[in-house]
Order: sequence, then C-alpha cells, then structure tokens
Amino acid sequence: MPYIRETVLTTKGADGRIHIAPLGIIEDGDHWIVAPFRPSRTLDNIAETGRAVVNYTDDALIFAGCLTGRKDWPLAPIEGCDIPRLEAALAHDVLEVVDLREDEVRPRYRCRIAASGQHRPFTGMNRAKAAVLEAAILASRLKMLPADKIEDELAYLKIAIDKTAGPDEEKAWGWLLEKIIDHLAEVEREKTA
Repeated sequence: MPYIRETVLTTKGADGRIHIAPLGIIEDGDHWIVAPFRPSRTLDNIAETGRAVVNYTDDALIFAGCLTGRKDWPLAPIEGCDIPRLEAALAHDVLEVVDLREDEVRPRYRCRIAASGQHRPFTGMNRAKAAVLEAAILASRLKMLPADKIEDELAYLKIAIDKTAGPDEEKAWGWLLEKIIDHLAEVEREKTA
C-alpha cells in the first residue's frame, strides 16, 4: 500500500476562483500523486493550471467543514505563487504537475514540489482529531458504503471523541454527524418508499 498524506488542497481555476478541498496525496518517490475523482472542481482546476497548493493542517474544523459545505476558510498569500495557502496551515508545498495518467474515474497527476513553507509548529497528536479525519473520509464515501458499515465506524470513532475531544473537535464531529445522519435517514426513507 502506498503512503497517503491527508491534506487540504487549494487550487485556482482559470476564472480566478480559489477552491478548498480535503484530499489524500500519494507518495511516489520524490513526487506526489494528486488523484481527485471525476467530476470535481479540484480536478478541473489542476487540469487548467497544472498547479495546486498542499496545506498540511491539524485543524479538524477545516476537514469537517469542507465535507459539510463550509469552505470559507481564511487564506494567506504565498510569495511567487498565485494560489494562496490556508492561513491555518502548519506548512505547505506548492505542487506542479509533471505528468498525467488519464483514468475515467480518477486521473493521477504526478507532481513535483516547486516550493515549500513552514508556518507554525505541530503541537502533537490527538485521537479526537484523528477520529474527525476518519469521519470526514467516511462522509466523503457515504454513497459507496452500506448503512451498517457507516454506523459501526461511527460508533468506534465516537469513543475517541468522547475521551479526547476539545471544543473544535466536538464541533467538527457534530457537523459530520449531522451530514451522516441525514444520509442514513434518506437511505431508510428510500427503503420504505
């Protein structure tokens, strides 16, 4: 299995609009693979510009927010790059596409790191942050998973939330839980219709 780093990408479309989206990038030697699913704004922007900024953040609210329609996060400029980074980023890499492997579902952009920056220290691990990240990934795959799998995952992840969450993790968990519960209710309504 490849090493995947969970990040938040900022991209810029030809229209100048900035898009923020969580995405796991895949290690490939000295390069990183960016492989967004079709259709997506991230994919369109990378195809148009050949660049993306990878934001390394431990802010659970950003991951949860992006998956629940909250995408208005403060940005900061990067010298020499027209795509901004997240203000909350601990660090960032500017990626430039060096080649593309086309795929009908998930094209793979192989990228080199063109520039990097460090912004604040990493202050340590937290199980609740990891649980929010896993719940965000779960929320991104709701249509691919059976309801019982979703419920089992949530029950397990809730243990870490109950034991170690601070206010931000609790808020992020609430956002994701609302989205997931709404999805499960819709699945149940479809069964009984």
